[in-house]
Amino acid sequence: MLIWVPSDAVAEVLSDLPRVECVVEQPERLEEVEVWIPPLITLPDISGLLAKMTGLKFLQTVTAGVEPYVPHLPPGVTLCNARGVHDAGTAEWAVGAMIAVLREFPGFVDAQRRTEWSYHHTGVLADSTVLIVGHGSIGAAVERRLQGFEVEVLRVARTPREGVHGLEALPELLPQADVVVLLVPATSTTAGLVDAAFLGRMKDGAVLVNAARGSVVDTGALVAEVSSGRLRAALDVTDPEPLPEGHPLWNAPGVLITPHVAGSTPASGRRTLRLMRSQLLRYLAGEPLNNVITETY
Repeated sequence: MLIWVPSDAVAEVLSDLPRVECVVEQPERLEEVEVWIPPLITLPDISGLLAKMTGLKFLQTVTAGVEPYVPHLPPGVTLCNARGVHDAGTAEWAVGAMIAVLREFPGFVDAQRRTEWSYHHTGVLADSTVLIVGHGSIGAAVERRLQGFEVEVLRVARTPREGVHGLEALPELLPQADVVVLLVPATSTTAGLVDAAFLGRMKDGAVLVNAARGSVVDTGALVAEVSSGRLRAALDVTDPEPLPEGHPLWNAPGVLITPHVAGSTPASGRRTLRLMRSQLLRYLAGEPLNNVITETY
């Protein structure tokens, strides 16, 4: 069985499995690939690659997002994501980012570089309301890490359930939130979800934290709000991405930008390797796979 893997580390963790040959470099005979584990950074021409993998049966991503693959997946190929492996890193980033913006850490760093003692009061996370938009695995991890910060948490997900509102509740909930955390997947439903109307319902001084995908936010509408100083933002993802030199978001007031690193941690790496091995053991044994993506994703 030929498995195309993204790194030597993944190849090593699978090396003792029976009847398995792992290759890191793109194989010459793509039609022989039965299992593909693509790299973290999406390869170009996904549709072309998948069209040539006529023997592909199982595609396992190392990311929670699978939007580059869903439109081009051949019939009969099982697609699984890496739900859970990036929860800790992404949740930690989200909480750290909201604190950094509220407590104005970037501004204090700038003052430090100027050797300036810039004493003033700042905002604080305590006594605030945090709205989590996309209360899935990562959303629950964010909420766990918020315990002890003395905040109220509001929850929204695509599928409403006890304690979790549906997306239709956003107009009512947005004006209540001091921090809005975006954790939804990139789908046709969520594309442009955070538009001018969404941002306009957020209260003055609120913080938008985007740990989802850049496509979820209307960048022009966000630029308008942060440039006026009415809203602040912490962004690990942007649209376009990478954010080009000279883009107005770079120097917008109250905006913290990191280069899509929320889940890029040693913890994520360790958990990814454990998941890859677990999934391949299940596949070889003919057992049901975890994190199977369906058309409802």
